[in-house]
Amino acid sequence: MIPPTPPTPPTRTPASPPAPGRKRRRTSGKTQSWSIPQLEEWGLTRTQQRLVLVFGSLAGVLVAALAITLAISAIGNDFVPERATASVIGTEPRPDVYRGWPSSKVFAPIAASSADPRPLTVKDLFAKTLKEGRTTLRLAGAPRLETDCVAAVWGQGLADLLTRGGCTQVARGLYTSADGRYIAQYTMFNLRDTASADALANTLTTLHRGSWVRPLQTSRAAFPAGGHTEASGHAMGHYAGLVWLGRTDGAEPGPRDDFVSLSLTVRATEKAIFRRIVAASPAPAPGK
Repeated sequence: MIPPTPPTPPTRTPASPPAPGRKRRRTSGKTQSWSIPQLEEWGLTRTQQRLVLVFGSLAGVLVAALAITLAISAIGNDFVPERATASVIGTEPRPDVYRGWPSSKVFAPIAASSADPRPLTVKDLFAKTLKEGRTTLRLAGAPRLETDCVAAVWGQGLADLLTRGGCTQVARGLYTSADGRYIAQYTMFNLRDTASADALANTLTTLHRGSWVRPLQTSRAAFPAGGHTEASGHAMGHYAGLVWLGRTDGAEPGPRDDFVSLSLTVRATEKAIFRRIVAASPAPAPGK
């Protein structure tokens, strides 16, 4: 009996190479190698593909960081991190509203302290009573005049401005209205020049949120803790004056509260600066 012929194993036809432009199929199974089809089509080895991923991820992080930096830079000086600022300033009083004004041409004769070397005095600046229209303010204690400008402020930003501006004197006077309803403090800085005074008045537009002048404390009056206050800065040649005012009860101003008249009244302190303009101006030529 003839034994049966064993079956002939089927012949395997070699797989044809993939057509150009077509992706190779990945083989299934646990032995499958890691690869990225698109990079593989570009002719990159698996090692090269891994390097591309690593550097790509790093570049993404750098691009994101650069985008954040540019966004913050684009915001400029108006960007103030309120939460961070609040944690820094703690309970230090500061105005809720501020506006700054640069020096005008009127103050050109005293644009530099070298043209106006005579030091400020308390007597020059702070009268016992200031009156403007129906508003009357009275000194609530002895004014202070100091040569250490940095000691009269809190916050590194304002301290740096005063140091760079060559501040030699700071004078502060605290007033209250005759009816006891309002409180106002005037602060005058004696700086190097108009550029320094302008920088202080303008920069405080945002800087006041985290750096400000210290309030005078007297037994007769004080800014209420946490109360609403408003302020303005005025550059006058090489001087910078800060007006700071509010209601003694700390409430926000209402329709009957004329903060404009209150500000003009306390700014009568600036008459001393106008007298210095006259003193520093050249004498008119004879016959003119």
